[in-house]
Amino acid sequence: MFQGMSAAHVSSYYSHTSNDETRYPQLEERLAADVCIVGGGFSGVATALSLAERGFSVVLLEAHRIGWGASGRNGGQMIAGISGEHCVERQLGEDGRRLLKDIRYLGHEIIETRIAKHAIACDLKYGWAEVAARPRHMAGLCSYIEERIKAGDGDHLEIVEASGIEAVVGSRAYHGAMIDRKSGHLHPLNLCLGEARAAAVQGVKIFERSPVVSFGGGVRPFAETAKGRVEAASIVLAGYADPALQRGALSGLVFPTGSYIVATEPLPERVAREIIPQDLAIADSNVVLDYFRLSADRRLLFGGRANYSNRDPRDIRATLKPRMVEVFPQLRDVALDFAWGGKIDIVLSRAPAIGRLEPNVYYMQGYSGHGVNTTHIAGEVVADAISGTMERLDTFERIRQIRLPVGQFLGSQLLALGMLYYRLRDIL
Repeated sequence: MFQGMSAAHVSSYYSHTSNDETRYPQLEERLAADVCIVGGGFSGVATALSLAERGFSVVLLEAHRIGWGASGRNGGQMIAGISGEHCVERQLGEDGRRLLKDIRYLGHEIIETRIAKHAIACDLKYGWAEVAARPRHMAGLCSYIEERIKAGDGDHLEIVEASGIEAVVGSRAYHGAMIDRKSGHLHPLNLCLGEARAAAVQGVKIFERSPVVSFGGGVRPFAETAKGRVEAASIVLAGYADPALQRGALSGLVFPTGSYIVATEPLPERVAREIIPQDLAIADSNVVLDYFRLSADRRLLFGGRANYSNRDPRDIRATLKPRMVEVFPQLRDVALDFAWGGKIDIVLSRAPAIGRLEPNVYYMQGYSGHGVNTTHIAGEVVADAISGTMERLDTFERIRQIRLPVGQFLGSQLLALGMLYYRLRDIL
């Protein structure tokens, strides 16, 4: 989540093209439910809908508006798997590899099913590519595909050599690519709003402008706001919560990191086909990466320049346009109609943190840039656990997360220094 309380979504391409103006009330009463979910982004909404479909009574509390944070501002790239897969394999061995294969496209399947079942209009398109920012990065992409094919789930993956890169992206900045035809891109805010609408139809009680000020587990779990209180058998902290609520296993775990996006004016069809011929979502192979795709109305959405020190740029357009033009010189004179940013939650292991603070208090956070897919995986893992199936949650809880025993400000500066090293390595 993001600090500060707002009644409106941040100004962005997504907020200007949202197709659902539903407003939910503020909590001003005392309620009881089977489950109380704190957070109205993808994590909370996906979990709420999964639980409601299983017959649980659910209350969802959002500090701002549904989809207000990263879920409604991100790059809209639906990427397979989770961040930090090497960490999972290294720590858990065969159990980790089995988990990764089991969940790799689980989030996609949940999203696809809900779009069809609930008629959610969110511009879903298939096809995602990782492009090699350096010639040496191709070896890693090829190795990844070989591993996936050996594991039996790589038939939809393909390598494009440098000689054929123009069929993927109209830029001389890249040296080959890996394409995943089962991944893709979409309008994230419209997906989140559509899932919330479906959850409300299923009976979930949703409250906006209702930040949680305290919560607890034990014999009588609860979540309390300034004007109301929910008592429930289980509490779910869905996504990054206010720092005041980050305690116990969550202390020193997550570091909010700035990421920024610009959207061009609508491009002529000829230009759109030239820069991204197959209408893929694209991310480069750098650690501090660029990511981009075309919107449904042929705008280039170009993001990146992650800021790990928590200091936002004074002018997002001025920060991102030089890099966009470096990648696509043909867009030098194109206007930027929208510019926005926000925080993504980074954990040092890069593997998502999904677990329990207490037997009846669950948390999910730390998606490290893979939020569209991973949030839906996390929601299903926690919904399974609350329903009595603990296997996946138990496996995630075995992942050893790195926590810094310092305050968030100092931790962010240490993280910034570490990422500066990787940025220099990317350049050199």
